Amino acid sequence: MTSFVKPRIDRKNAPVNSLGLKRQDYDGAMSTLCAGCGHDSVTAAMATAFYELAIEPHKAVKVSGIGCSSKTTAYFLKEAHGANTVHGRMPSFATGAMAANAALTYIGVSGDGDSLSIGIGQMIHAMRRNANMVYVLENNGVYGLTKGQFSASADIGSIAKKGTVNEQPPLDPCIMALAAGATFVARSFSGDRKQLVPLIKAGLKHKGFAIIDVISPCVSFNDHKGSTKSYAHTYKYYHKAVHADYIPPTDEIMTSYDEGETMSVELHDGGKILLKKLDPNYDPTSQASAFSKIMESKASNEILTGLLYIDDTKEDMATQNNLEARPLNQVPYTELNPGPKALKALQAGWK
Repeated sequence: MTSFVKPRIDRKNAPVNSLGLKRQDYDGAMSTLCAGCGHDSVTAAMATAFYELAIEPHKAVKVSGIGCSSKTTAYFLKEAHGANTVHGRMPSFATGAMAANAALTYIGVSGDGDSLSIGIGQMIHAMRRNANMVYVLENNGVYGLTKGQFSASADIGSIAKKGTVNEQPPLDPCIMALAAGATFVARSFSGDRKQLVPLIKAGLKHKGFAIIDVISPCVSFNDHKGSTKSYAHTYKYYHKAVHADYIPPTDEIMTSYDEGETMSVELHDGGKILLKKLDPNYDPTSQASAFSKIMESKASNEILTGLLYIDDTKEDMATQNNLEARPLNQVPYTELNPGPKALKALQAGWK
């Protein structure tokens, strides 16, 4: 992977967060993606979310697989821990890292090719374990890094740049996430930063598996007439079901929403997600309602966006398995290796 140093331009009197850091402190290397790629907009949204939440960069972990989407981890949070893993294997790598140090903030970045084909089994098991991470799936319907073959998320009837028509039914990551047990399911669009940034912030503060399926058009291979993942098609069929905003616990809650239109969900850190239901009949805390609404939107060709489902009652992976709260590198050696007597006592218990 080739990366270039991104020049730093500090604006005079640029605002800082509660850590005294500027927005530029959350940047990474210069992007080498195609000009106009939706992934770069998602990268900017992720960096903004970390900046606004005042998360220390060195306490974040970025993980990805292989593909255009997985290159984006190089383009934000240059001081964070990070790893490009084997194609489709990012979720298990992240799960292992969480088991060793659950105190860090984990964000996985993947694509429809990396997640919905070779990596589908990995992703589903991270969901059912409720691993405490945000999983940003940059969805463009093609394998952009290998010249535009249809991916598993391509819609029936979608036309490739060279004229081929897709005849295979698509996999919907949000439907899969609901079925597999993810506790935070959202969909957004790379061109809607106003919606995407609050969703990422809420996902980062949600204790459990948070997936955000982001329609992110590929300008080189899937932004033409006939594509259902193009900018033009997305803008035409874009439908917001639930608007979400994250309110940190230290901030005064200010809202102009009319009573009865807003739902407040308190998270484990004391912060709140404010949900404005644009469809008054939609309940984002009901799994059945989420299933039904997503299927209805497919029938009407709508691209349903917003926070589609949240369950803040299910314990995350670390809590379920009673994992050590301290990072393993901070546990004294005598505790990690208590000696032969302790080993014999342990073995005796299995006889």
